[in-house]
Amino acid sequence: MPAWVKGDATDADTAIAAAAALLAAARAPVIAGLSAEVAAIRAAYDLAGRIGASVDTAGAAGTYAELGALSRAGALTTTPAETVGRADAVLVVGETPWRDPLLKRLAGTKPVRGRAAAADRTLLALGGAASGAALACPADQGLPQALALLRAHVRGHLAGASAVADLAARLAAGRYVALLYDPAELGAPGVEMLQGLAIDLNDATRAFALALSGPGQDRAVVPVSAWTTGQAPRVGFGRRVPEHDPWRFDAARQAESGEADAALWLASVPVAAPGWLARVPSVALLGEPAADAAQVVIQVGRPGRDLGGVLWHEARAALTYRPASGPADLPSAASVLARLGERLAASRSVPAC
Repeated sequence: MPAWVKGDATDADTAIAAAAALLAAARAPVIAGLSAEVAAIRAAYDLAGRIGASVDTAGAAGTYAELGALSRAGALTTTPAETVGRADAVLVVGETPWRDPLLKRLAGTKPVRGRAAAADRTLLALGGAASGAALACPADQGLPQALALLRAHVRGHLAGASAVADLAARLAAGRYVALLYDPAELGAPGVEMLQGLAIDLNDATRAFALALSGPGQDRAVVPVSAWTTGQAPRVGFGRRVPEHDPWRFDAARQAESGEADAALWLASVPVAAPGWLARVPSVALLGEPAADAAQVVIQVGRPGRDLGGVLWHEARAALTYRPASGPADLPSAASVLARLGERLAASRSVPAC
């Protein structure tokens, strides 16, 4: 396997040994990123439990914005496939969703199912760059505040001619309304307000929210973490049992405060490495290698390309197996994590994997 230690190319055994030594010397390691296939995510949690590490994900800001709103107010959600097939009114909230490929599909097609079948599809915008939107409303005071104002018009608490009032009327007239957003951009208060808007609209029509996730695999991590630990992704195993705490086990906070003294970054599905990774001794398992990404870098197979693996399928909104499109002679991230566990077990009192 291609591997590097301090920027110099090396063989697999040397890289595994260097990675194990780095983690063995740590008192408070973190395993972060988790942008990987399900088998590797499970292996990462297993390794964290054996070495007392904490776990965090690449897209935790968005994940916890959604989970926080879900725990307080619930959620009315849909999938990309349902949105393409049924929605005749689409409200795009913020800037990030406009960069998602789904918007091109929505702009170039009409609904084919349900009450809105064959109707024209209308794209609406609240804040952000409204490319191709039939109506765009600014969000000068912030997206949560703009959503609150829109809700007030939808519920009839505010009246009068304005762009927001026009937007509320267009949404209420839709047969199937989809509210598209990026949870990291909105934050927990904004997501909760948007879910409230979906609930309000359902008094008059059908409306659902659709979160557009980033390039990582946070949506795969959430169910894996739930069935593995009974908790949401940010957990720590320092006391040998999984403890959930979104603040304590924020990897960025731990690195910046000096609490974390080593990190393993898992990204067999490519995702940008955070700036804090350079602040601690680190190991990186990457589907797209960069020799200077960490002190020890090991290239692993990219699921869906180099090897098969179970990943989050955006269109289906479910975990789905994806076969290798061009098999390559690269190890899986899960197998590398298992070898690391075996090496650590031999060097310190860590249970064997």
